[in-house]
Amino acid sequence: MNGSARGKSVHFDDRHLHVELDDGRVISTPMHWYPELQEATLRQVGNYSFICRGTGIEWPELDYHLSIASMLAYTEEREAA
Repeated sequence: MNGSARGKSVHFDDRHLHVELDDGRVISTPMHWYPELQEATLRQVGNYSFICRGTGIEWPELDYHLSIASMLAYTEEREAA
């Protein structure tokens, strides 16, 4: 959809993953879409970095990667990018 959306920060709660974009938007998706993140410790989920010029998020301890474009696109099946 919008491949140029770049992340600024990541926040999460027990139900949603929230990503603030550099243009001021905040996108939220259900945590149950990401079982690896949902099952991780708070420390592990909080240890993230932006990759690919801000268009992706990496959780190095979990070896998990997520593209912001995939969060913006709705599909029946969710998979890590």
